[in-house]
Amino acid sequence: MTTLRGKLSNHLFLTVFSLLMLYPVIWWVGASLKKTVELGLPTIWPSTPMWENYSKGWHFSGDYTFAHFFGNTLLMELGNVAGGVFTAALVAYGFSRLQFKLRAFWFLILLLTMMLPGQVTVVPQYILFNKLGWVDSYVPLVLPHFFGGGAFFVFLLVQFIRGIPRDLDEAAKIDGTSVYGIFFRIILPLIKPALVTVAIFTFIWSWDDFFAQVLYISSVDKFTVGLALRMFIDQFDIQWGQLLAMSLLSITPSVIIFLFAQKYFVEGIATTGLKG
Repeated sequence: MTTLRGKLSNHLFLTVFSLLMLYPVIWWVGASLKKTVELGLPTIWPSTPMWENYSKGWHFSGDYTFAHFFGNTLLMELGNVAGGVFTAALVAYGFSRLQFKLRAFWFLILLLTMMLPGQVTVVPQYILFNKLGWVDSYVPLVLPHFFGGGAFFVFLLVQFIRGIPRDLDEAAKIDGTSVYGIFFRIILPLIKPALVTVAIFTFIWSWDDFFAQVLYISSVDKFTVGLALRMFIDQFDIQWGQLLAMSLLSITPSVIIFLFAQKYFVEGIATTGLKG
């Protein structure tokens, strides 16, 4: 009886806590269906839902629909995720398995870059990309992901790979497998949960990186979803209902990806923390 009461208490607490966490999202959904004059009212759900906020918001720009901006963002994300996951895994494999001079020193330098504020590199990076003629393109947003994918992701994968027995590598070497063969045929399949974790983080962080997007993209036809949402603010008569409707749609790709990959995501985070 005590155990049953304990389980009911836990479920009740988790239910109430979940509702508290979901309240901003519920308000967000209700606000996206309101008229602008109703947004200041204390009610969550509008008296008459304005479903046309979604259709009008989707076509708010005369030349482009939100499908165009979603396409731009997803195209950019494809390069970011592919480059970030592959190069982070490759660099992590080198640090965790290969022997070379000053390996510990270079790994320390890699970790120190995690402590370097991103604002420090903004100006020199912009000057470099501007001289190369890459401003107002996706290259400055995508190319950095092809150079290791980020120190945090390399560190995460190094910890994961170190937990894989080296006996597998030795057995593969005896069979004549090359260094790259071990990476592609043994290491990559075994670190799939960690790779999914890196892919999810890369997708979400680059999707939400409004600062870099507004810094390098200026042409409307190349706008991402974040820049398209800013266009609502630039209007004289801001349609807040349409803005909230489109901002709600803008998070759906991240939510969908997390829901479908959460099994690997949780496994990757949990097991990485256990690696020695």
